[in-house]
Amino acid sequence: MLTCNRVLEKLNLYHPILVGTIPINIDIENSDLDVICEVSDKGEFIVQLNTLFGNEKNFTIHESTKFEAVKANFTIDGFEIEVFGQNIPTTMQNAYRHMLIEYKLLLEKGEAFRQEVISLKKQGYKTEPAFAKLLGIEGDAYEELLKLES
Repeated sequence: MLTCNRVLEKLNLYHPILVGTIPINIDIENSDLDVICEVSDKGEFIVQLNTLFGNEKNFTIHESTKFEAVKANFTIDGFEIEVFGQNIPTTMQNAYRHMLIEYKLLLEKGEAFRQEVISLKKQGYKTEPAFAKLLGIEGDAYEELLKLES
């Protein structure tokens, strides 16, 4: 889907990486495709997103002051896509770091653990809180998971 619609190719200037649940095989039926980008000029990125994807179904775009980022959402061929741009190299962004940590945990803990994550996601848990629950981690799941990086 990303390939035939050239989504990553169109965003190539921004070093895009597909992150989230799909690359690590814990996606569920309504999982979206998350693409992170490295963006130095938010204004120019907004123009590019509008030009490239503004005509796609359900297109929305907004700036997040909390993360100093731009986020666009749209649908192509029935798949929800979220493009997230931040002035941080993509391999240093939290979404990428979380994905690598989660992948490592999935390899260590095995198939039963993966199925438990998927089960929690089907119950409405977001990915990081699902991992935190299964690992007995308290506090902010997003911050606490990053502590497992080393």
